[in-house]
Amino acid sequence: MRKILTLAAVILALSLTACAPKTDQVYKIKFGHDMLEASAQHIGASKFKELVEVASKGRIEVTIFPNSTLGTGIETAEMLQTGSVQAALIPTAKLSGFYAPIQIIDLPFLFPSREALYGTLDSEEFKKAVFEPMEELGFKGINFWESGFKQFTANKDLKSPADFVGQKFRVMESPLIIAQFNTLGANPIPIDFGETYNALQQKVVDGEENPLVSIKNMKFYEVQTHVVISNHAYLGYAFLFSNKFWKTLPKDLQTIILDAADQAAVLERQTTIDSEAGYIKIIQDYGTTVSVLSDDQIAVFATAMKPVHEQFRSVIGSDLLNKTYQIIDSFK
Repeated sequence: MRKILTLAAVILALSLTACAPKTDQVYKIKFGHDMLEASAQHIGASKFKELVEVASKGRIEVTIFPNSTLGTGIETAEMLQTGSVQAALIPTAKLSGFYAPIQIIDLPFLFPSREALYGTLDSEEFKKAVFEPMEELGFKGINFWESGFKQFTANKDLKSPADFVGQKFRVMESPLIIAQFNTLGANPIPIDFGETYNALQQKVVDGEENPLVSIKNMKFYEVQTHVVISNHAYLGYAFLFSNKFWKTLPKDLQTIILDAADQAAVLERQTTIDSEAGYIKIIQDYGTTVSVLSDDQIAVFATAMKPVHEQFRSVIGSDLLNKTYQIIDSFK
């Protein structure tokens, strides 16, 4: 009898061990982004890695791949869908081909201030409306990071919409951004980001738009006479996980990732803000003219570009657009 009981106890112990959750499993995350290692994105990614690995006590290992090492934004998004890449920061404009409503963030003169911007992007209502439908496409949206507000560069001062008529502008391959410049009477020309300097230098295009970090890092100011601080649009990054991978994570590790992503986003944004004054000084010291649009000038531009909002209402969705307007208005 005693031998039988002992055998039964061993079998029970083995069965309980087999059913117990595996707490020693290590989840490896390839985390890609398209910026240099000195960028705010990489600083934020490094903070995310640190927070996650410490909080998970080694159950999660994060390897960061900066500077488009894993491929273009579109290629990386495709790898998220298959699960061969687990996490990435991808500009929202480059995700429009996968999920058109996300380009709402790229609308011109949508956010009147950083307070309204962050308040909107961080609201659970907005994140749910944008990210939840993307799960069926293979993406798990976490939160939003940034390169910052975009500015214009050109070989002339740009004080009004009339100054854009006939000018050739380099743009991202984005229907919405192309529409912005068409609305201003300019000629938008899609050119790869890495080829933009040469295109400006060789006068293939007359100007371009980018956040200050890109204007400085890519030295566009060397081949342009003017930088116009317009804050006319926003270059946001969606922090996405592969939904296929996300579903394999235990709930406690999902919570650790979400908390770390929020903390890292705060650092990433503040790093962007803190760096911009230094970027402007570098540009001015080189001899490039930096001008700032007045509130009245911005109002004229915003009115001129309002038709772009309506043009893309059906693409973005009226409910999402109206809901976003309401959230933004609550910060005015």
